[in-house]
Amino acid sequence: MTILPSTSHWGAFLAEVGPDGQLKVSPHPADPAPSALLGNLPATLGHRSRVSAPAIRRGWLDNGPGPDSGRGRDEFVEVSWDKALDLVAAELGRVRERHGNQAIYGGSYGWASAGRFHHSQSQLHRFLNTIGGYTYHKGTYSFGCSMFALPHIVGDANAVLFGGTAWPTILRNTELLVAFGGMPVKNMSVSPGGLTEHTSPVHLDQLAESEVEVALISPLRADLPSTVDVKWHALRPGTDTALMLGLAHTLCTEGLHDRAFLDRYTTGYDEFERYLLGSADGVPKSAEWAGAITEIPAADLVALARKMAASRTMITITWSLQRIQYGEQPIWAGITLAAMLGQIGLPGGGFGHGYGSMGDMGSTGPEVRTPFLPQGTNPVEEFIPVNRIADMLLNPGQRYEFNGEVRHYPDIRVVYWAGGNPFHHHQDLFRLREAFTRPDTVIVHDPYWTASARHADIVLPATTFVEREDFGSGRRDSRLIAMHRIAEPAGQARDDYDIFTGIAERMGAAKEFTEGRTSREWLEHLYSEWRTEPSFADFWAAGELELTGENPDYTLFSDFRADPDAHPLPTPSKRIEITSATVAGFGYDDCPGYPVWLEPEDWLGGPRAQRFPLHLIANQPSTRLHSQLDVGPTSQAAKVAGREAIRIHPADAAARGISDGDIVRVFNDKGACLAGAVVSEDVRPSVVQLPTGAWFDPVEDHPTGPLCAHGNPNVLTTDRPTSRLTQGCTGQHTLVQIERFDGEAPPVTVG
Repeated sequence: MTILPSTSHWGAFLAEVGPDGQLKVSPHPADPAPSALLGNLPATLGHRSRVSAPAIRRGWLDNGPGPDSGRGRDEFVEVSWDKALDLVAAELGRVRERHGNQAIYGGSYGWASAGRFHHSQSQLHRFLNTIGGYTYHKGTYSFGCSMFALPHIVGDANAVLFGGTAWPTILRNTELLVAFGGMPVKNMSVSPGGLTEHTSPVHLDQLAESEVEVALISPLRADLPSTVDVKWHALRPGTDTALMLGLAHTLCTEGLHDRAFLDRYTTGYDEFERYLLGSADGVPKSAEWAGAITEIPAADLVALARKMAASRTMITITWSLQRIQYGEQPIWAGITLAAMLGQIGLPGGGFGHGYGSMGDMGSTGPEVRTPFLPQGTNPVEEFIPVNRIADMLLNPGQRYEFNGEVRHYPDIRVVYWAGGNPFHHHQDLFRLREAFTRPDTVIVHDPYWTASARHADIVLPATTFVEREDFGSGRRDSRLIAMHRIAEPAGQARDDYDIFTGIAERMGAAKEFTEGRTSREWLEHLYSEWRTEPSFADFWAAGELELTGENPDYTLFSDFRADPDAHPLPTPSKRIEITSATVAGFGYDDCPGYPVWLEPEDWLGGPRAQRFPLHLIANQPSTRLHSQLDVGPTSQAAKVAGREAIRIHPADAAARGISDGDIVRVFNDKGACLAGAVVSEDVRPSVVQLPTGAWFDPVEDHPTGPLCAHGNPNVLTTDRPTSRLTQGCTGQHTLVQIERFDGEAPPVTVG
């Protein structure tokens, strides 16, 4: 047995295949806080859910391309690789000739591999570019709202999303940390490309031992570890903007705001202040007003505002806050609140967006661009915001607005997906299921029979990252890891690169796609272009390369604060735009030109709560990355009665006759799912928490109506955008009712 190095999105590791054929994994020896998600890795080899051979859906094989309600319902027929590749090449050729390349949607949104060469999305996009391009997507489900809103506020989204103030700076200088959405340690395991050293959990331990006061603004106590002594403000979900406005009103009316900072570094404060004081609409956004909306006592809000003004205060906002209807508002209001305190750019002050949303936020690691596969140029200009896929497939030609543009959805004939699972990320899955019946053909590369594979026409078995060679490194990672092949491919699985090479050969594009290189030759080429010392051979033999350039003293926007003329922000005013004339000029009633409270459809203070009185939070799971390796032992161990666990407050459980371990039916007017009840005081009353990522397992003929037997909350969430400005994902929140499920529950059939 040989122990070999590799890495994943949840950390670097060493592994070997034992005599019994089982994968044995141990964390990288330098990792101070290894992720429990490594425990899912043994499921990557030989699991019954693996796709063993190329497979074609029976209806497509018999009847050819075209819209078909049989997707997700038909049986599959295994075929040879040659036949499968011939069919893919012929179908792509047909669609290009009859409808043009814009009729191909190169989706592939997802986190398939930490490797930089066998990055499935890059492989797919490079291939499609060599045959004339494809309709693409912009943004992410994780922070798509912020990605397009932040440029209007501070100019540079990446500086905020990926370059927050370093943790050591916070621990040394911050006196009061106000954490909107908390800092969930469960998310700190994960970073795109992986982290060799998970330092954020260590910093949370240091926070617990420090003298920093912490205010947790969240309906979930688990959004900060129990070891951190917090003042828990358990607000109504989705009302963070109102709470921020109530704090801002106190700062303004008591003269605690920094007028000099606002005048020098921002624009548009006066217009916002008129709204804040009620001059614009007759409603002062006072602490009393905010208290009525948030159910946080007004006196607590006033006390918090005064403490924020008297302390070196860091305001943090998780990505989850912008994954709701009008998600732009809490981000904009949080930055405005920080500007009113006048501490942006000071060590330990200002704001941050994403602490606890990803493992690398606040990292001191080096900013090094590691080798990656070039994708080429896409000659097709058509795109959609990433989470509007169902709208696009259901409504070709329909008009929509996005970030100041008027656009129309393209007419898609082929959906091509490699390395992702839209039936995890997307909302209103029964609507998405209908949308997937509309194209002529759906092609999927996947190692497993996920819901995306089961709703495809052509399924091509792909290797996992332990079955191929690559190199990987995350943002601000301390090492580039040589990802050795640890196991042989399962069944007939092939690397995405080899699959696309076979299709490219049939379409006359192999020379452009491969440039005459094998996978191993690409690794050597990309590495050698990036660095000559040490050599690729030495790097590969060593298993890793240390990267240098740490900056433990970094403070977000410190240069801008020191000299805003020499270091202006890339906004029209070159300053923080509390009011954006650009956004105001778009005329959007769902996103005005400054931060406002807009009442969402799904919240406990609205009329829908009369029918569905529980607010469901569909957050990230603690036992897997999204839906990846839901079949793994770590993920499976957290199931209740074989289904995803839903947390419910004791009072709400008692009112419904629900006990720990009961199977419950969670439902609203979008759909229903079964889940296993966990009764807990870590959620506030009238709130339930059901993590995303359980593999979608639809039951269409159940007497109560269609449901997911496994507990996927996205059968309950609404497929609506944040606003016309950003068209972001709103999958974090929805309203539901819950009842104990009596009788024989339908079995879980996936995994």
